[in-house]
Amino acid sequence: MKVFSADGSVLMEVKSIDREGNKITFTGTVMGAMPVKGVLGPEEARSFTKLIKGKRNLWWFLLTFLFRSSNRTMKQESR
Repeated sequence: MKVFSADGSVLMEVKSIDREGNKITFTGTVMGAMPVKGVLGPEEARSFTKLIKGKRNLWWFLLTFLFRSSNRTMKQESR
């Protein structure tokens, strides 16, 4: 999975996702060179819901996000 910056370049590439107890761990590279291992716990996941609290359009978009097609590349969308 790749995460892109606003200019369309690859910001982070996630290479694996696993579960360790009640946490989600992931490994990947940042900016194509720096290896990284991240951990997401339940508290951090709940804090995400606080960021989008009250934004019904965003909630709906997130619910349907995996079922949407991406007709354009990230570089085309950032123009």
